[in-house]
Formats: sequence, C-alpha cells, structure tokens
Amino acid sequence: MNHVLNLADIRPRDRRVVGGKAFSLAVLAQNGLKVPLTLAVTTRAYEDFTAATGLKGRILMELGRKSFKDLRWEEIWDISLRIRNMFLTTPLPAGLAAGLGSGLAPHLPERCVVRSSAPGEDSRQASFAGLHASFVNVSGLDAVLDHIKLVWASLWSDAALLYRRELGLNVHKSAMAVVVQEIVAGDKSGVAFGENPQDDSQAVIEAVYGLNQGLVDGAVEPDRWFLDRETGAVAAFHPAPKQSFMTPGEEGVRLAPLSPEQSRTPPLSEAEVGQVFQMVRQSEQVFGAPQDMEWTFAGEELIALQSRPITRIGKKTKGDQRPWYLSLRRSFDNLKALRQKVEGQLIPAMEEDAARLGAIALDRLSDSQLQEEVTRRGDLYRQWEKVYWDDFIPLAHGIRLFGMIYNDAVKPADAYEFLDLLGAANLLSLKRNRLLTAMAARVREQPALLEELRSGRVGDEAFQTALSTFTREFGDLACGALSCPQGPESLVSLIREMAAQPPKPERFAQAAQEDRQAAFLSRFTGEKRTEMAEFLDIARASYRLRDDDNVHLGRIKTQFLKAVAAHRHRSRPAAPGRAAAPRLPRQVLTLLEELEESPRP
Repeated sequence: MNHVLNLADIRPRDRRVVGGKAFSLAVLAQNGLKVPLTLAVTTRAYEDFTAATGLKGRILMELGRKSFKDLRWEEIWDISLRIRNMFLTTPLPAGLAAGLGSGLAPHLPERCVVRSSAPGEDSRQASFAGLHASFVNVSGLDAVLDHIKLVWASLWSDAALLYRRELGLNVHKSAMAVVVQEIVAGDKSGVAFGENPQDDSQAVIEAVYGLNQGLVDGAVEPDRWFLDRETGAVAAFHPAPKQSFMTPGEEGVRLAPLSPEQSRTPPLSEAEVGQVFQMVRQSEQVFGAPQDMEWTFAGEELIALQSRPITRIGKKTKGDQRPWYLSLRRSFDNLKALRQKVEGQLIPAMEEDAARLGAIALDRLSDSQLQEEVTRRGDLYRQWEKVYWDDFIPLAHGIRLFGMIYNDAVKPADAYEFLDLLGAANLLSLKRNRLLTAMAARVREQPALLEELRSGRVGDEAFQTALSTFTREFGDLACGALSCPQGPESLVSLIREMAAQPPKPERFAQAAQEDRQAAFLSRFTGEKRTEMAEFLDIARASYRLRDDDNVHLGRIKTQFLKAVAAHRHRSRPAAPGRAAAPRLPRQVLTLLEELEESPRP
C-alpha cells in the first residue's frame, strides 16, 4: 500500500488508514464542496517508522514505568516530552524517507498545514478536537517530513494520554495518519456548528479576520451569530472586540493589527453568513449528522478546511479536571498578554494586600473585630487563590510551549536541556534561599551563635538584622503549615537545620546559560529570531513564576494564618468573668481544612 494518497483516490475502505480528518475531506471533495489541495500520509508510514527504528519498544518502556492510573499530571507531561524528543531525534529510515518524498513532492503545496488524522478521530462515536498536533505555514519537503514526525509524536502527547481510555491508546495497536494540506491565506475564517450544543434549534457561526489559527488558539475572539437551524435566519449576533488578526509570518503565523475600519466591521456580511450556513447544512446531509466545520473565505470563494461530527470527549463527570489542564496550553501571544497582566497588575496588587494586612496590629483588635478580620482574610485568600489558578498557573506552564519550541529547534539528546536556559538569577525563591543560606553559613562559622539559637536568645546583631530582613520580605514562609508556630521560631529552627548540613552549590551557571541562549537563537533569522528572543524572555518569566507563585500567594496565606493563630490564642479557656472569644465561621474552618493538605499543581 502507498504511504501517500490523494483525496480523489480515498475510498471508504481506506478510512482506517487515512484517519477521520482526511476521510472527511475526501468525502466533502467527492460531494462537490471546495476543499484545499490535500495529501494523506497513511498509518502505514507511522507503523513502518516506529518498527524500523525501535521506537515502538521505547514508547512501551516509557509507558510501563508506572501504572498509568497512579501518574500525576506532571509525570504524564514528562513522559510525553521524552516520547516527543524520541521522534525529534530519530531520523527517518532512508527507504521510508524516499517513499514519502516520492508521494509528496510532485503535489506538495508551497505552504502547508501539517495536521493529525488519527483513526477514530472525528468519527460519529468520538471527536478529539485539539488533542493532536497541527502546524501552520510549513514550507519545503524536509520541513514537512520533520513536522510529520511531530504529528506522529502527538499521538502520545500529555493531552492524548489524559484521554487515554477514550482514545483507546495502545502502543501495539495505535497509529497516526497525517494530513498535508495547502494553506489558504483566507481574508476571513471561522468555525460553524450545524447544531448549537446548548440549543438544538440553533446553528452557530464564529468568524475572525485572517487565518482560523487565531480563533482556534484563543488569540483572537470571534464574532458570533446564532441562527435558526431550519431557516438560517439570524436570531442573535454577538460582536467581539477586534484589534488583530492571524496571518502567515516568515515561519509559522503571527498576529497583525486590523485597520480601524475592520475593527468596527463584522468579518462576514449577511450574505456570507448565509453561505457558511448552507455549507454546514450541506455537510450534515453528506455525513448524516450535525457537523463542526472549519472554513475560510479566499476572496469570494468559500473553502471547507475540515468537518467533524459535533460530539463531546467522554462523559462530563464531577471533579474531572482534564479540560482545565488542557486549557493551560496557551499560544505565544496569549502568554505575552498574560505576562503583562500578571506582572503589571496582579503581583503588585497581591503584594500591596499582603503589606496592608501585615501592618494591622492584631493584638489591638477586640474579639469580634479579630473574628471579622480572620473571615476577611480568608475571603481575600480565596480571591487570590482563584487568581492563582486562573492566571498564575497558566503563565507558569508557559515553559512547556517553550520546551517544545526549543527541542524542535535544537533537537537535544536531553529533552529537559531547555530548563538550564530558563534558570534566572532574579527568582524570588532564589533570593529567599540565598538569605537563608547566608544566615545558615553565619551559624555554621560561629559555634557560639548555634548555642544561642538553641537557647532562643540571639545576641548577634547582624544575624538579627538578617532575620528581620527575611521576615519583612517573605513573612514566615519557611513554615506555612498550621502545626508550625507562626513567628521567627520556625525560621530559626529551619536555619539551625540548614547549618547542620554542608552548603549546596547554586543551581544555575551564568556562562552556560549564555552559551545555550546563543546556540538556541542561532537557529532563527530575521523576524523569527526577534520573536524567539522575546519568547525566551516570556519563558523565563514563566519559570520565575513557576518557582515563585507559592511565594506570592504564601504572603496572603501567612497573614491569614497569623490572624487564625491570634484567634486561637484568645479562644483558650476564658478567665473567670470573661466571655469566650466567638467561634470561627464555617467557611473559615473549611479553608483551614483545605490548607492542611496544601495541594499544588
């Protein structure tokens, strides 16, 4: 069997080897809908590659290190990163490369989209939109072959592994087909749902200027039309703020500003909305089920980019956080905006709140005032905890996208080499640790100071100054658990323990970082090099936040726990003639129970 098929040659019997996406495009084309020039790389190519190179066995070893049900999210990402790097660093066997080249080269578009088409993907039983890889604006046979391997690797991505049961992933049976499609630089693009998932009497159309990638990645918010599913009449229109659009760059895609007139005008006219509606209804007639379609207008020509049934991944179950985990995957432009929000607004506001709370003299409050203060601080912690999950964690996970880009460019033997490039000297956690290390070194050098620490009476003024500096900047973050005393005693205990251990070297070497940075950036030229330098800076901010986010939130937590400790002190058996302090409300007790576990992603 050939490794590459044209859409015109695909028959129903080929669905298993070309995958859902390629098969749907073939059916659309064979039923008269306009689709881009598309080539299908069959699952046979994947099977031949993994068998000839020994990758099948290596993947099996990775997946067999630990029972899958016992894996944490971080461990799943580690596995997928290592597998992806195997595909990156393993060359195509000469015979397979020649076979793919002969099938692709005669028909290869100048600029391509390379995307997954896994068997079972986009079927009536299951739709796995967004779980596998898609690459836009790929040029040249060598680059296309490299990106085919990356699409193969995405069969074992962290997203796919999270939905392992629904996908039926099995290292012995799973395979990946690939679609190589001409990129259509449409003037306006979008998605159309033949049936609104929330209201089956409606259809929904979403549209943006430029490429569909902006909508899919979440970098550009779409205008949205709700239509009567039977007549196509517009029931409601929700315009979105419009400032930019996605367009092909030197490599990949980039955001560009819209003109003032476009910013004020919906991407689609009334007639064009009608055209898209008729297309999605025609696709439904072809496939026998409501469709989720991607489309674009190239001039006046409406082109279908893909079509799949409207289905959900598995059943929605209470407490299933997999969709949230997948939402952590952000685009470069999304991370750029998120960094500005976190560093420019949220962290300063959090620090201001912590400083304001720290200035309140809890011992001067009445019993009722102290109870109100504990409740207020608990509510404030809840607010900042939500910010932590909604904004801090997604930005901290930006290192994952950078890791893939670094590995794609450098192809290092060590899949985690990029982390050495991200370690930065201005991490808050490093500053905190340096202060602790300096105090521990002073204790280690002065045995008499160690005796003073043990007795709780420290006469060394320099040490007392360092201790005050640490407490002022970081609070009592050395402890944080409810069972620890809140105050300098827990810090002193930690410093005493550190002094008893030999000093540890710094984690990061500046010279090695600079060499690695130069090697990484040398892979790019022009506009792309500038973008990658900016992305490296964002990735370092992500890494910083990944190390420091618990420091920022910990400042609010510490102030809450200090108020709780003050309240508990007053809640001891009351002296004769004195009323007992009021009990803490249920929401505060619930928060305290949660903090005992101290979960962290």
